[in-house]
Formats: sequence, C-alpha cells, structure tokens
Amino acid sequence: MQVLYPRCAGLDVHKETVVACVRLVEASGVVTQVRTFATTTTGLMELSAWLAHHGCTHVAMEATGVYWKPVWHVLEDGAFTLVLANAAHVKNVPGRKTDVNDAAWLAELLAHGLIRASFVPDAPTQELRTLLRTRKQLVREKASHTQRIQKVLEDANIKLDAVIANVLGKSGRAMLEALIAGESDPARLVALAHPGLKSPKDKLRAALEGRVTAHHRFLLRRHLNQIDALDASIAAIDKEVDDNLAPFRTAVELLSSIFGVSTLSAQIIVSEIGTDMSRFPTAGHLLSWAGLVPRNDESAGKRRSNRLRARRGAKKAICAVAASLLTAAYHMLKTGAFYQDLGPDHYQRRSKHTQTGRLLRRLRQLGYMVEITPLPEAA
Repeated sequence: MQVLYPRCAGLDVHKETVVACVRLVEASGVVTQVRTFATTTTGLMELSAWLAHHGCTHVAMEATGVYWKPVWHVLEDGAFTLVLANAAHVKNVPGRKTDVNDAAWLAELLAHGLIRASFVPDAPTQELRTLLRTRKQLVREKASHTQRIQKVLEDANIKLDAVIANVLGKSGRAMLEALIAGESDPARLVALAHPGLKSPKDKLRAALEGRVTAHHRFLLRRHLNQIDALDASIAAIDKEVDDNLAPFRTAVELLSSIFGVSTLSAQIIVSEIGTDMSRFPTAGHLLSWAGLVPRNDESAGKRRSNRLRARRGAKKAICAVAASLLTAAYHMLKTGAFYQDLGPDHYQRRSKHTQTGRLLRRLRQLGYMVEITPLPEAA
C-alpha cells in the first residue's frame, strides 16, 4: 500500500498522559519509536519538540472527550499538519488494545492516508461555540427550575400555570413574589395581574386559592433566585458573544435572512459549522458531517436503513427541513448571497424530466413496474 506520509506520528491521548508513536520511513526500512509524555503544558511542549526532532510532518490523534484539545492547541503552534480522528472510524483489532498499540495503529493508518479528518474549527469559532453551548445549557437549567416552581405550586394546590401561559411573566412573577411574602388572599393576588392579561378574573381567583405553607415559600424563593442568577449569566454570555462577533457578523447577517432563522439561531449555526465552506467539498459533505444523511450499510446485496428518524412520522419532515436549511446555509456562506425563497411551487416548477424520474423511483420502491406514455399535445 502506498505510503503518503513517510514521517508521521500517532497519539493516544489520556487525561494525564499521551503516548506518542513516530513512524519513520528510513533507507533501512520503517522505524517506530514510542514515548509517553505528561499532559501538562511542559510535557506537551516536550512532545512537540520530540516530534519536530524526528521531522514529523503529520500527527493524528483521536477525539477523546476534551482531553485532545490542549494537546491540539500546543501542537498547532508547530509545523505539523494535525488530523483529528473519529474513534469509531479507527478501531483497532479486538483483543490487542494497549496504549502503545493504539498510538502505533493511528500512525500506521495516517501513513497510508486512511484516516478521515474530523472538522476542527479555528480558535475564534471554537470560543463562539463554547459560549453558545454554555448558553444552551443555562437555558435548560432555567427551564428545569421553572418546572420545579410549577411542581411546588401544584403541591400547594395553586393552579397558576393553568390560567397563565408564562408563570414567570410580569403577572405571574408579581403573584409569586406576593405568595412568597406571605400574601394568601386570592382577591389581592388577582389585583397584581397586568391589565393586558386575558385570563378571566374569576378563573384567576379560583386558581390562586390554595394551601401555601412556609415550606412552599422557601422553595419558591430558592428557585426564583436560581432563575435570576441564570438570567444574569445568559445576559452576560449574550454580551460576550456580541462583543466578539466581528469575524462572524457578516455570516450571521446572511443566515438571518433565511425565513424563520433568528439572529441567535444564525449565531449557533455559524458556531457549529464555521464560515469557511471550503472545508466541505459539497453541501452533501456538510450534511453528512451533521448526521442528516444515512451512511451506507449493505451486506449480501441488502441495504439496511440507518436513518431511524426518517421512519418516525413528523420527525422525517423535521430532518428534511433541517437538511434544506443547512444546504441553503452552505451555499450562502460559500457565495455570500442572501437567502431567496424559491416559493411554495418550486418543486412543481422543476423540470418535467426530474419530477418524472423521482415519481418513477418512488413507485418502484413501492413494488410497481410502470410504463409511462406522454399525453398528446393539446391542439
């Protein structure tokens, strides 16, 4: 098998150590050397110097949790071409797994060009991604505390969430604060409702008749404090994102022109796929990376479906819409063009030949053999 990279290395990365195997093609044959380094900054600098001393041009490592990131950050300052491998794609022979074998196996695969590199965004994109993923987690935590508030109210037989859509809205928050302060008169609680609240007063009054104890008030106060702290953290993240959005602002404006894609959604898309679409040869490669297309799985002439979502009713449509949006985002970021809606009759306006072929394929999938005859042209 052809050797593409005669001087390369494979790294087996762990939390405290990294095992490195260099594979060198010399005049006398293939030579391998293995060393173990600490994952401290000093240890990783020694690793970089060792790899440079051996003239390594390419270095591969597996994406193991977050442990690969500091190794990547140190080595990317050197003159190496780094390759991040998906662990599922580079499995070793069963029964022969050791740290040394794993590093040597990665080096062997890399030397022959058999590792498909995973997408690793640049540092600014990684920072934006980390911020927005943290924001997503904080929003989930806020939703969790909101659900706990509803459970506490239910335990106190307060049916506020049945008559108010947003318990933490202006009216709901005022009533919760009054309940925590010790107010129990439904009429006084109803008086705190915002004038624009559409719920009938009698239903509000009935919903606010309960048995709120000191225990309930204590829990409600704790959850509201947590929600306020989370709101403050989310606002701080939003400000940090906006302050560092300069390299991505044009891309965010482009993607925001897609109908239904908010500024926040556009920021999230950019943080996940970056702005340089040259990393993906086609839109199909981007869809494959995002997990929106099935992988090939064929044996004995039989093809097995790997797109489980496609067999679950409405989720099939969700997956199709996601693929369409991502395809549009790919071309927009590649060409710099704003979104243009093709209209609801786009598929009907497509070429007759394309539509005919699609319908015939669908009929064959359903088990029918069809012969088509064109209708005579109208006189």
